[in-house]
Amino acid sequence: MPKRLEIINKNEVSILEQVDREKVKSQIYEIRGLRVMLDSDIAAYFGVETAALNRAMKRNIKRFPPKFCFQISREEYHEILRCQIGILELEQGKYSKYLPYVYTEHGLSMLTSVLHTDRAIEASILIMEVFVEVAHHILQNTQLLPYEELRLLQNRQEKLSDKIQDIEENMVKKGELSDFIKLFDTGIRNDEILILDGEPFKADLAYQKIYGTAEKSVIVIDDYLGLKTLHHLASAKSGIQITIISDNKGKNHLKLHEYNDFLKEYPDIKIKFIASLGKIHDRYIAIDFGTNNERLYHCGASSKDAGSRITTITEIKGLADYKNTLGSLLLNRELKLN
Repeated sequence: MPKRLEIINKNEVSILEQVDREKVKSQIYEIRGLRVMLDSDIAAYFGVETAALNRAMKRNIKRFPPKFCFQISREEYHEILRCQIGILELEQGKYSKYLPYVYTEHGLSMLTSVLHTDRAIEASILIMEVFVEVAHHILQNTQLLPYEELRLLQNRQEKLSDKIQDIEENMVKKGELSDFIKLFDTGIRNDEILILDGEPFKADLAYQKIYGTAEKSVIVIDDYLGLKTLHHLASAKSGIQITIISDNKGKNHLKLHEYNDFLKEYPDIKIKFIASLGKIHDRYIAIDFGTNNERLYHCGASSKDAGSRITTITEIKGLADYKNTLGSLLLNRELKLN
């Protein structure tokens, strides 16, 4: 069962003034034999919403195996609440509707690779140092542990120290992304967005920003769909009409159960699927089609793959030439996911 690790060290020096190391230690729990932190606590230190932190994890789910991150059970969550408030008043519903995720120190390290903000990186370094201190404290105060278990704890501490050094040496600086950030400072006004090889982070931002500019509707024309496509669309404003025109090709095509799971996470989003019937090759995004603010983008790659190779998103100026084609595609039959 989860238990809070109580550790006191009076000779600590804070790296970030706003972060209390003792508080961080009180937010580290032992669950399933692993030391973990709640998603909400990490999100607060990172300066992001909990939902945004978990969305970043889910968009990069292959980087987060169960030893890095997992969703806790209701019983485990109750035990954490008992640690926090002493008495859990279950009958009054004083717990989250959705079970939280927890992250080990390795999951915390991986989060810095998908949340490229200075605050997240600096906070993760501090928190990982606290994880190291916890491991060191256990080593010094558990002399009755078997030799093999002590050796494993020592190896784990050494690996964490190496992780911290690696993060510090490879921190993303604001200047490295300044040109890209400027592109979105006042909205999507550039004719062309270039996403370089191996920059999926920039690719995700580009698609999310485009979808976020829609006031009425978003139409995605892409024969190759994935769960990442849906998570990009989650950036659209509430109430936006979303239509996907696709034949849903590929070995890793979008599955019905993935879509249903997505709707559980985003119950306010509704997506209409229309079959392309083999009539499309390129990928397009139409924003507010049929209004005075309509825009059309040509995408060099499917959003689920963008950033893994050099790709370009280009705004098409001669939208009138595409209207009839787009209108006819919208009349196609419904696409059934399976």
